[in-house]
Amino acid sequence: MRCIIQRVTSASVTVDSQLVLSIEEGLLLLIGITLEDSTEDVEYIARKVLSLKLFPSDKTEWGKSVLRSGKEIMAVSQFTLFARTSKGTKPDFHRASNASHSKPIFDMVVAKLRDQMGERVKEGVFGENMKVMLVNDGPVTVIIDSKIKDY
Repeated sequence: MRCIIQRVTSASVTVDSQLVLSIEEGLLLLIGITLEDSTEDVEYIARKVLSLKLFPSDKTEWGKSVLRSGKEIMAVSQFTLFARTSKGTKPDFHRASNASHSKPIFDMVVAKLRDQMGERVKEGVFGENMKVMLVNDGPVTVIIDSKIKDY
């Protein structure tokens, strides 16, 4: 599982020209899932997202996690994070999981985050063509991968 974390001052998701959700300050998570991903990957990603110190505190630029900061999370499923581009000009998405596997895994990630943060966690519309707008704060963008733990 791969997660692109972007610290944002605001973010929103629109589907068919209708605003479906928005957050103010917090984290936008773009989550890609493969067929090999399991509950272990869910645990790793959720733990990292909740504990990474990406927000300033009184003492340091990197002093608070999203959990401690009171900010929000917006989680969006994004199968294109596992695109292979090594051959030709058309991306190959075979490494990405199909919806029957990835939807339950994505739902588990959201549930794990909500266990700690409640309604401060919002999610995009799985499988829909979403328009995601964000204002990246910093900019701060961090990549975590449950299979490559040294990112």
